[in-house]
Amino acid sequence: MEAGGCRYQFRIALLGDAAVGKTSLLRCYMRGAPGIPEPELELESAPTVGVEFYTRTVQLQAGPRVKLQLWDTAGQERFRCITRSFYRNVVGVLLVFDVTNRKSFEHILDWHQEVMATQGPDKAIFLLIGHKSDLQSARCVSTQEAEELAASLGIGFMETSAKSNCNVDLAFDTLANTIQQALWQGAIKLEEDWGGVRLIQNTQISRLPSRMQHPGPCRC
Repeated sequence: MEAGGCRYQFRIALLGDAAVGKTSLLRCYMRGAPGIPEPELELESAPTVGVEFYTRTVQLQAGPRVKLQLWDTAGQERFRCITRSFYRNVVGVLLVFDVTNRKSFEHILDWHQEVMATQGPDKAIFLLIGHKSDLQSARCVSTQEAEELAASLGIGFMETSAKSNCNVDLAFDTLANTIQQALWQGAIKLEEDWGGVRLIQNTQISRLPSRMQHPGPCRC
């Protein structure tokens, strides 16, 4: 499917309530990319304001190297008008809840439905993430419950911990490989006016991560 020196860009968003650890999860993943400034690796951070994005180039299991454009969205309701504007142009979504926060799990359906209402059923690839799996003593959402929710939505499920770096790379890599497989199978198609998947003509894509902030107010 790769034409000449072309490679793909996949736009992926992390969605979920505030304080579930989306930023920590993303920054832990970016630790594997060369060149990121050391302050960006702190796992404790202030709440995201609006939307921030990072990029990382990865080699898929079967296929080309791809550039992942990773969008970290604010979970607070007052920023939803900003984050909703990005839903149409994403191909992958990590739906993140905190295994120690019952409400964040209960709100996963709302996040899923928001994307589906914007995109329709056939574009976005979802992966449900139960984050902070290292906090076993404070857990209030069982693995079985999360697996059942994921099955009801027809999506995969994985537990992660940024603190102990458990399954972090695996979560992003799994989503990227699933997107690539959907492209090969024709379930996802390149569209000129859609930013979820793009062909990149430049064969010398930098592997250095980048970051932009949108203006605005396991251990297993």
